Amino acid sequence: MPLALQVEELVKRYGDVVAVDHLSFSVKRGEIFGLLGPNGAGKTTTLEIVEGLQQPDSGRVTVLGLDSATRSREIKDRTGVQLQASSYYEYLTLREILSLLGSFYARRLPPVELLELVGLADKARRRIRQLSGGEQQRFALAASLVNDPELVILDEPTTGLDPVSRRDLWALVRQVRDRGATVIVTTHYMEEAEEHCDRLAIINHGRLLASGAPRDLINRIEASYAVRLVTAGPLTGEQLEALGRRVEAAPIVNENTCLLRLHNDPTGLQNLLDEVGRTGVVLEQLEITPVTLEDVFIELTRT
Repeated sequence: MPLALQVEELVKRYGDVVAVDHLSFSVKRGEIFGLLGPNGAGKTTTLEIVEGLQQPDSGRVTVLGLDSATRSREIKDRTGVQLQASSYYEYLTLREILSLLGSFYARRLPPVELLELVGLADKARRRIRQLSGGEQQRFALAASLVNDPELVILDEPTTGLDPVSRRDLWALVRQVRDRGATVIVTTHYMEEAEEHCDRLAIINHGRLLASGAPRDLINRIEASYAVRLVTAGPLTGEQLEALGRRVEAAPIVNENTCLLRLHNDPTGLQNLLDEVGRTGVVLEQLEITPVTLEDVFIELTRT
C-alpha cells in the first residue's frame, strides 16, 4: 500500500536536549494512525517537522511521496493541520474565517460544505467565542480541511472535551478518513487510540518503542489480565516481593495503587488473593480487567 508518510532516522536537538532521536515509522494511505507517548516524548516536535514548521538536524521525511526538504510548499497545499491550540479572528463569522483560510489555497472546499460536515451549518454566522468547547474543536477540524487535504494531522483534538464531544469528534475523524484522507492523530486517551486507530506508534524520549495495530501490540504482553489493587496504605517491600512471585511481570506501583498482570489461569487470581491475605494487605478496591492498550503503554514508557 502506498505511504502517506515516511519518517526515516529523524533527529532534532535543542541544545543538549535530544527531542527526536533517530525516529523511523511510516503511515499508510487511507488509515487513521495514532502517535502516542507521554508528555515530552517528542510527538509535537515530530509533527512540526512533518508539517514543515521546523527543520530536522538529520534524517528524512517523505509526505505523500514528496521530500519535505525540497517540496514543502507542495506538501502544505496537500495537508491539513489542527494544532493543540488554535486562534481565529474573533470579529469574523465562522463562514468568513473559512473563506479567508480557503483564499490561501488553489484548491479549497466551500465554507458551507465544511460547516455541514462538522455539524455547524446552522452556526455559520456566529463567531468563535459564541461556540461551546466541543463546537470550537469541531470548527478547528473544519478549518484543517479547508484545502481538501490528502493528509490531516490532528494534535490532541479531544483534550478537554466531555465524553459526548469526544465521541462526536471521533465520528467526524472517521468521516474524514472515509472521504479519502489519511489521518494522523496524537492523544493521551489510550481507549480512544485502541478503538479508533488502525495502527499506531508509541514513542518516548524521541525514540520508537513499538508500532503496529492496537490488537497486535496488546498481544505482545504475555499476561491476559490486569489486576489493580488499591490499598489502605503503601505496600512494604516484603509485601511487594510476595505479590511479585504470583504474577507474570513486576508490579507497577503508584502511591497506594498496585498494578499486576496475570495469565488466563484459573488458579492465578486465587493464588494472588491468598498472598494478599497472607501478607496482611488491606484492600480498599480490587479491579480485574483484560489487558488493554493502556497496559502496553505503561509497560513500555514507565522507564
